[in-house]
Amino acid sequence: MNIRPFLQSCFSAFSFWGLVVATFFFAASLTPSLLPRQFAVQGLLSGLALTVGYGMGVFFVWLWGYLELPRPNATLDRLSKQLTVAGVAVVAILFLWRATIWQNSIRQLMEMNPVATAYPWRVALIACVTAVILILAIRGLRRGWLYLHAQVNRVVPRRVSYVLTTIAIAIFVLLVANKVIAKWALDVVDNAFLQLDEYVEEAIEAPVDALASGSTESLIDWDSIGRQGKRFITTGPTQEQISEFTGKTAKRPLRVYVGVRTKETPEERAKLALDELIRVGAFKRSILIVATPTGTGWLDPGAVDTVEFLHDGDTAIACIQYSYLPSWITILVDPQRSRVAGRAIFEEIYSYWTALPHDDRPELYLQGLSLGSLGSETSADLFTVFEDPIQGAVWSGPPFPSTVWDQITRDRNADSPSWLPTFRDGSMVRFTARENALDRWGKRWGPMRCVYIQHASDPMTFFSPDLVYRKPSWLVGERGPDVSPYLRWYPIITFLQIAFDIPMATTTPHGYGHNFAPASYIDAWFAVTAPEEWDNEDTARLKKLFAE
Repeated sequence: MNIRPFLQSCFSAFSFWGLVVATFFFAASLTPSLLPRQFAVQGLLSGLALTVGYGMGVFFVWLWGYLELPRPNATLDRLSKQLTVAGVAVVAILFLWRATIWQNSIRQLMEMNPVATAYPWRVALIACVTAVILILAIRGLRRGWLYLHAQVNRVVPRRVSYVLTTIAIAIFVLLVANKVIAKWALDVVDNAFLQLDEYVEEAIEAPVDALASGSTESLIDWDSIGRQGKRFITTGPTQEQISEFTGKTAKRPLRVYVGVRTKETPEERAKLALDELIRVGAFKRSILIVATPTGTGWLDPGAVDTVEFLHDGDTAIACIQYSYLPSWITILVDPQRSRVAGRAIFEEIYSYWTALPHDDRPELYLQGLSLGSLGSETSADLFTVFEDPIQGAVWSGPPFPSTVWDQITRDRNADSPSWLPTFRDGSMVRFTARENALDRWGKRWGPMRCVYIQHASDPMTFFSPDLVYRKPSWLVGERGPDVSPYLRWYPIITFLQIAFDIPMATTTPHGYGHNFAPASYIDAWFAVTAPEEWDNEDTARLKKLFAE
C-alpha cells in the first residue's frame, strides 16, 4: 500500500501555512515556564498552542489574499514549501529533544529529582489529538456560520447577513460555553468540593476544651464547620509543646473559625466570630490576628503555628470561611468573595478593638495566603485605620488580581526587580522570598509593618493577561533564583504556559511556586511582631523544629 497519497489527502484538508505556524507554536510551547510540567499537561498545553498557531496561520493567509498581495510562481512556491517543511521539521524535532533538558532546568532549581525523559513523543501525540479535536470543533462552527449566512442572506443584503450571522454564532458560543459547559463543569466541581468540605476525618473529633470553637460551650456549631476549619481548630501547637520549646510557661493559643455553612452571610459570620472572640477572652491576649483563608478555607499551618510559638501561645487567630473551592477556581468564579469576607470580619473586630483602652488591648495584625491575601490586603481601609492604626500584616502568595500588591510593585524603587521589589524607605512595606530579604533596610520600621512573601516561580502571582503581547517585568534584567535560565517570553505562548501553571502552583516543594516554607513565615512574623526576649538562636531552633 502506498501511504504517500493517503498522507497527502490528509494534509490537503489543512492549510499549509497554518500548519507551519502551528508547528512553531507547538515548538515554543515546549520551552520552560515557571513550573515543571507532567507530560499529559504539556500535551494539552501544546495542543492548544497548535490550535492557536494554526488559526493565526490561516488568518494571515486570508489577510494576504484579501490585501491582494502578489503570490509566488508555482516553481518558487513549491521550492519554498519544501524548504519550509524541512526547516519546520528540524525545529520541532530539536525542541522535542530539548524538552527534557528544559524541564530538568526547573526541577534542579527547585531541588527536585531530575526526570530521565519528558516523554516527547507522548507529548506530540496528545498535542496532535487535542489540536485535531479543537480544529474540528472550530470548523463545525464555521460550517454552521456558512449555513446560517446562506439562510439569512435570502432576506437581507450580504454584508448585513455577515454581521447578523456573526453575532448569532457568537451569542450561541457564549451561551453554550457559559450556560452549558461552564455550568456543568462548575456544578461538578462545586458538588465535589462541597462533599470534601463536609467530609469528617476519623482522626478529628469535636473539641472538649471550652476555649475551642465547636465545643459544647462554643457559640459555633461543630457540624457547621468545614473540613479545613476543623483541622485548624484541632491541630496546631499545644500549650505544652510551646512551653517545652521556649522553656517558659506558655498560654493555650486561641483559634476561632466560622464555617461558610455556619451562617448565611459574611456579615453574620463576622459578628459570630467577634462574639466567639469575646467569649474566649481573645482581647486579653497580646496578639490578635485576623486571618483570611484560601478559597478552600485552608489556613497554612506554617503561617499560623509559627506565630503562636513566637509569642508563647499568647495569641488569638480569627477566621471566617467564604468558599470551599480552590483559590484558582474561586478567582475565576467570584474573586470578590475573599474581599467581602475579609472586609466583614475586619470591620467587625476593628470596631470593637478601637473602643478598648490602648494599653489594655492586643496588637492587631492581618494575615492571608493566596486568595486570602487578596481579601486581607483590602480589608483595612487606610483612611479608616489612620486614626487608630493596626500594627501590621503578613501576606503570602498574593494572586495577580491583588490591587494593593500590584500598585506597590509598579511603584517600587527603580533599582529593584518586580519579583523582589523594595518600596520607598522600607519602613512600612517589605518583600521577602525563600531566602530572607527583610534585613535589607536594617531595623528601620515604622509603627505599621507589612510583609509580602512571594516566590519568583509563583504563577499565581506573576500571571497577567498582558503576557499575550508584552514581556513581563519579572523577565527583564536579573531574574529570580528559582526561574529557569532557559525561560523566554513568546507572545501568546508564555500566556498559555503560565495559565497552565496556575492549577499546578502548589505541586512544588516548600519554598517554590505557591508553596511557602514555615521558615519564611518565621522571618516575616519576627520582623512584623517583634517578639520580646527572642533572638537569632531561637529563630534557628524554631526553623529546625518546623523543618523536621
